[in-house]
Amino acid sequence: MTNDEKYKNTFIVLFGVTIQELPKLTYQGVEAWDSVGHMGLIAGLEETFNIMIETDDIIDFNSFIKGYEILKKYGIEL
Repeated sequence: MTNDEKYKNTFIVLFGVTIQELPKLTYQGVEAWDSVGHMGLIAGLEETFNIMIETDDIIDFNSFIKGYEILKKYGIEL
């Protein structure tokens, strides 16, 4: 599985969305992506990619698309 597939799969599994919904997915844009869901997402991404995401990046992580930019800072190519 590629890094991009792992990234997309994390959202699909955690938030119960389809792959077609991902490009427009934003924080609180679906019921499951609330504050608790957000921390689950961060934990899932940290585990999947074996990284520790800094607090500022956790706060800035407000959309599926923004995640590409943030993960790139950690050397994750998607």
